[in-house]
Amino acid sequence: MAGRIEDYALIGDMQTAALVCRDGSIDWLCLPRFDSPAVLAGLLDNEENGFWRIGPACADGVNPPTADRRSYVDDSLILSSEWDTLQGTVRVTDFMPPRDGAPQLVRIVEGLSGQVQMRSALRMRFSYGRVVPWVHKVGDRTAAVAGPDSVWLDTAAHTRGEDQTTYADFTVRPGERIAFTISWQPSHRGEPPLPEPYSALEATADFWRGWVEQCTYRGPHRDAVVRSLITLKALTYAPTGGIVAAPTTSLPEEIGGVRNWDYRYTWLRDAAITLSSLLRTGYRQEAHAWREWLLRAVAGDPENLQIMYGIAGERELVEAELDWLSGYEGSSPVRIGNGAAGQLQLDVYGETIEALHLADRAGLAPNDHAAALQLKMIAYLQEHWTEPDEGIWEVRGPRRHFVHSKVMAWVAVDRTVKLIESGRAVGPLQQWRELRDAIHRDVCAKGFDWERNTFTQSYGSKELDASLLLIPQVGFLPPEDKRVIGTIEAIQRELSTEDGFILRYRTGGPGAGLDGLPGDEGAFLACSFWMADDLAMIGRLDEARDLFEKLLALRNDLGLLAEEWDPRLKRQVGNFPQAFSHVPLIDTALRLQHALELAEAA
Repeated sequence: MAGRIEDYALIGDMQTAALVCRDGSIDWLCLPRFDSPAVLAGLLDNEENGFWRIGPACADGVNPPTADRRSYVDDSLILSSEWDTLQGTVRVTDFMPPRDGAPQLVRIVEGLSGQVQMRSALRMRFSYGRVVPWVHKVGDRTAAVAGPDSVWLDTAAHTRGEDQTTYADFTVRPGERIAFTISWQPSHRGEPPLPEPYSALEATADFWRGWVEQCTYRGPHRDAVVRSLITLKALTYAPTGGIVAAPTTSLPEEIGGVRNWDYRYTWLRDAAITLSSLLRTGYRQEAHAWREWLLRAVAGDPENLQIMYGIAGERELVEAELDWLSGYEGSSPVRIGNGAAGQLQLDVYGETIEALHLADRAGLAPNDHAAALQLKMIAYLQEHWTEPDEGIWEVRGPRRHFVHSKVMAWVAVDRTVKLIESGRAVGPLQQWRELRDAIHRDVCAKGFDWERNTFTQSYGSKELDASLLLIPQVGFLPPEDKRVIGTIEAIQRELSTEDGFILRYRTGGPGAGLDGLPGDEGAFLACSFWMADDLAMIGRLDEARDLFEKLLALRNDLGLLAEEWDPRLKRQVGNFPQAFSHVPLIDTALRLQHALELAEAA
């Protein structure tokens, strides 16, 4: 059985990523890209579907010991795990060097004291565990080949094959180092270059050191902010600038449930808010790369705008179920692709244009194509903003007039009006000012419940939705507005768990609920950070800080967050690590720092 979600560490090379458990087992790895079929898929079923464990040999061969200590090396994505055994202490260093060529995953075993018997066990299964490759020796190298893929294992340790697994049993003493590297290569190209693990380790450390030095944030909880920034960088597909929502698929929002989705794609919404956090902390190169990705993906055609794309801008993301996998802790189905790609979500226009607006304010060089795309988006919204949609949460039920979608349509028009007013674009200024006002009036008239003094999830409904917390943050209404305060307090009353964390909305329980899906889900971490933001904005700073501290305490020992928190099981759930959780962590830290500075100045 795979470990708990929070038991995993992330390593990656800005093109794909792996999850490493506390017992030294890598249970998830897709090669060569984030969205490629997994060659190690034990995370979604069991070891038969692929794993690679390196750690102290265990007597029973069944219960491998977990590391006594683990951490990232400084501010990097290099993982260090240490085991204390009766025979001595050993360290395993795991990383994936940033690459131009073949992807590599490097594991370096180092003896620290005594003599420790170690075992490497590598079971490769291509196509998400379904395909058993042909494993054979090519000189001193071990190759696993199936169809278009080949994975090559290189090590100085003696290896042997048994039970469709490649083993290496060896002993390390103080000062001894033994490296293991797997490299992916298209099978028709033959052997990939021989790895140089020790020089790759130095180069990887230098890369992360140089990248982190660009961070401009110097406020409280800087370690949490930097770790979140590193995680977001790790989720960026370097060749194109696309940003995946998470490196995993089908980690459940409810253990044993069906809310299991593939997040290895680029949502315009998630990528836009990720970009905003990177811009606010000094990272402009990523902003430029993402803007170029956006222009290529949308290709100037907002009428056919998708809410998500493949990491290179692919449009076809057909959703399918992998019925040979039982799912994480029995949570089935396991899905690849994502049917939400075909949904109408009007809010993405607002998030995308807001990201372009922030890039402009941060001093990114003007781009005529980006400005032209923005104007086309508003022309499209002018014709379609009155339509119902599936909304930010991608409901699989009927379309509705979601309040958040209308608010973000207002954001799109507002930022474009500002662009035209600045003289950097030409458009029907007065017409779009009137459009902005019309959307505002419509939301306030149809999306507000005067009896309860709160905005609602959709026009005419009584349901609440945590996305309403963004109303003051995007400037739709000022935080001191009584309607804003009433909405914040209503969400606290009706969508808060016993621990004070925030649900997205009430799902409706076992039967198909408001979102068209059965079952429940955990507290949505992004929404909980949004609540901390709003509390700070309305002057309830102590409450905001307390909630922020509680959210930080949910991170695993390496500072990583999944999508949600299960308040009943007290564990992380959902895809991991999740950009949509780490972005608001950064934003809340920045907002609280700003609030603290204002309080001190007063």
